[in-house]
Amino acid sequence: MTSLGEQVTTETPPDTAAAVSLRGLRKMFGEVAAVDGVDLDLAEGEFFSMLGPSGSGKTTVLRMIAGFEAPTAGRILLGGVDVTERPPYARDVNTVFQDYALFPHMSVQQNVEYGLRVKGVDRRSRRTRALEALETVRLEGFGDRRPSQLSGGQRQRVALARALVNRPKLLLLDEPLGALDLKLRREMQLELKALQRDVGITFVFVTHDQEEALTMSDRIAVFNGGRIEQLAGPAELYEHPASAFVAGFVGTSNLLEGDVASAILGTPGLFTVRPEKIDMHTRTADAVPGSCTATGVVREVVYLGSATQTVVDLDAGGSLIVLQQNQQGSVQDKLALRGAQVRLSWRREHTVEIGGSA
Repeated sequence: MTSLGEQVTTETPPDTAAAVSLRGLRKMFGEVAAVDGVDLDLAEGEFFSMLGPSGSGKTTVLRMIAGFEAPTAGRILLGGVDVTERPPYARDVNTVFQDYALFPHMSVQQNVEYGLRVKGVDRRSRRTRALEALETVRLEGFGDRRPSQLSGGQRQRVALARALVNRPKLLLLDEPLGALDLKLRREMQLELKALQRDVGITFVFVTHDQEEALTMSDRIAVFNGGRIEQLAGPAELYEHPASAFVAGFVGTSNLLEGDVASAILGTPGLFTVRPEKIDMHTRTADAVPGSCTATGVVREVVYLGSATQTVVDLDAGGSLIVLQQNQQGSVQDKLALRGAQVRLSWRREHTVEIGGSA
């Protein structure tokens, strides 16, 4: 994985003991390989996300770590201990689900205390630890309420408190923000990351939302067809995708290949450039020395509020998407560009060569 004129280095996890190690993990459902040979090490205290479309294997991996699914092959180690054959209750792990799974007939405090009560923790200790957990998720004073009296974000925090009260070494989160509206979801992304930093527990987060993964994670594994397509930090993943699949799934990306790549870049291959890296000028504008450039005709302009997205059909073939922030100039002028002849340019180092096929 290289970009034109630049050598990319691969990010490595923090130099700490592995909280989770997966070795040759495989899961078959009939003839279908839902997980097909996953090897992975997660560092202690890491916020790790598994990202991918539905059916890519990420949730199945999470369920095998939790003990809800037994692997067809491979091993699962938690803190260096092989737990592959252990049931869920014998693993120092807690799981938070998308539907929260709160007991409606119990108060918030009773919900949080429930796991401790099952473990036989005495009443006074249960109460103390439940109040501490509620304070951690900023819900002090809410203990007497019922789940039906809470907002979606508050119910999510109760589910987190119930998981944290057991003081697990590993917290698994299965699309926990999926039921929230967009505004609340973005607020909870920031709160969840701050909470993880405060408690210092290893978080394993499953999502199909690339923005969510980029916002919160220390590292991200992109799943495709039961395998890890790329494992990297958010910036590395976005700026230097290892395959056409990653480039297309993590954000919006433009692909240049074959004759089009030869015409614009002077070399064949498969390349990607992000829409926000591209500048758009009039056709008669001079090309910037040392930059990549392409001419074309504006096919479509889409107003996105804070930005405008423009689709340009290239003279060399294919099309490119350009994303421009609406910081200056008239939006109406941009919308009127349909059919205009334009010149596109971007810095050469923003063209990244990728190894997968389109």
